[in-house]
Amino acid sequence: MRASVQPIYDPHTNFVGSIFSTPQGLFCVDPRDQFVAQSLIQRGSFGAHEIARIEKLISPDQSILMLGPHLGALAVPLSKKVRNLVAVEANPYTYRLLSINRVLNGCNNLEIFHAAANDKDGEIEFVVNVVNSGGSKRMPLHKDGAYFHDNPQIVKVPSLAMDGLLKDRTFDLIFMDIEGSEYFAMKGMPGLLSRAKILITEFLPHHLARVGGITVRDFLSPLKDFELLYIPSLTTKCESPDFERVLTEMFVRGIGDEGIIFFKDKNLPKFG
Repeated sequence: MRASVQPIYDPHTNFVGSIFSTPQGLFCVDPRDQFVAQSLIQRGSFGAHEIARIEKLISPDQSILMLGPHLGALAVPLSKKVRNLVAVEANPYTYRLLSINRVLNGCNNLEIFHAAANDKDGEIEFVVNVVNSGGSKRMPLHKDGAYFHDNPQIVKVPSLAMDGLLKDRTFDLIFMDIEGSEYFAMKGMPGLLSRAKILITEFLPHHLARVGGITVRDFLSPLKDFELLYIPSLTTKCESPDFERVLTEMFVRGIGDEGIIFFKDKNLPKFG
């Protein structure tokens, strides 16, 4: 493992990023990022299929909570479709870009917070990747080389339980893309989960095992109120008695999905 204490932008020039106009909005990006930034620069979009999927699940009078919004490639366009969107970003650099992109796009109903969603308040060590800044994450339990391949900076960031930060607020849809912190975030927001109708969360076996050190049963333990699960990559639905079996099969086979969808209502839409 290698780690650097060097800043991830040049303090002498105060370089933040470059601004690009895309169909999803105006975005200030760090061109060194080879995933989200390069997708926006070269193709003019990022996560278009995720945006389209979420748009089918929301209405203009609803609210979204997004944990791990990165620079706002999804949060900016989705904020235009709902009453309000709250975004919580742990990476201090992408939070800065998110702040800029909120202003660039006039997203007055987009609230942003800088914190790692966690099971308790405090601070955690955080790995700030550059080549894939969207892969930045809490310090993994197992320090595999794949998580440190681009000589990342290691920083400490504030961690907050979302029930404390957002108190008695209600979000119709909660979206999480937080690279192995999903279980810890869910443990810190039982109230928010109890009031939500839909939860979308990344499911990556190596993040569960190597970053968080948790099992599928652990992962599902905060989600007892949800009745239906849809797995987009497999075009598979299952009801709550089968959640653990289906996800364990995926876990054992190393099959991940960028956004599995839990529903409270078994009758929610024909989907997929």
